[in-house]
Amino acid sequence: MNNSQLQLFVKIAETGSFTRAGQELNMTQPAVSRAISSLENELDVTLIIRDRRNGIVLTDVGQRILVIFRRILQQFDKIQQVVAAEKGLEIGTIRIGSFPMSSAHLLPKIIRSIRDRYPQIQFELYEGNILEIQEWLSSRAIDVALIIATDKEPLDMAYETLPLYSEEILAVFRDDEPFANLEVLPVQMLDKHPMIICKGGYEVPIVDLFNRADAELHFGFVVYNVNTCLSMIEQGLGTSMLPVISLSWLPPGVKALPTEPKAYRNIEIAVPSLVDASPASRLFIETAQQLFGQR
Repeated sequence: MNNSQLQLFVKIAETGSFTRAGQELNMTQPAVSRAISSLENELDVTLIIRDRRNGIVLTDVGQRILVIFRRILQQFDKIQQVVAAEKGLEIGTIRIGSFPMSSAHLLPKIIRSIRDRYPQIQFELYEGNILEIQEWLSSRAIDVALIIATDKEPLDMAYETLPLYSEEILAVFRDDEPFANLEVLPVQMLDKHPMIICKGGYEVPIVDLFNRADAELHFGFVVYNVNTCLSMIEQGLGTSMLPVISLSWLPPGVKALPTEPKAYRNIEIAVPSLVDASPASRLFIETAQQLFGQR
């Protein structure tokens, strides 16, 4: 096996295509086929099945080896970054997983801070929901991620976390609601009240809040964008719970209040392994903590 074969196999798994993988790695179709055949012959197992209906499918052993190959390639990257740092250079690629809110409000500042100091570092962004990010971490498809802290981590997920950022979540509603003149909104008053739930990292602490308040959470609408959520509140379609960081602007006639009990959302930095983290990944962690830590 060599580094090129490992890169090719991972690229085929990620693109789902021999042709696209070859194009991205500047290899011809025959060269791609020969390299994969040579790799399978050397390992004496079938890694990839080419199916006319489903396209490229990894075998069970192929799926397991994919994780190992990614780990090996990350170690190659780590070596290159360590050597470059010794020469006074900072290079590397950071593959970052994030949910929509962190992509909009946290990542741009982190990336700008790193790029201003180390312009040769490259970034690849992977945006998804919390479960997708956990899977990317466990399969080492990404190097680092921003995720929502939960009390129960999936048992089959393998990654480590560091606390980063904690923010209060407020109730957001139209100012003609019966509770609009309160200073603090008891969550019990929202029992069975139509709620507009904004997906993408907002829902976990809201469910926890209603459980702690012994109130029934009624899903009136589920949306994926904060602006959509605020517009629906403005039209009187329900109440929502949103973090302070996303409430720099409120539509006319819309208010935000703290709740009782209070609700917080904790954001963590996650990596497949702190020990194996590359210098570029450690730089991302340090920068994120400098900008947003202890809040």
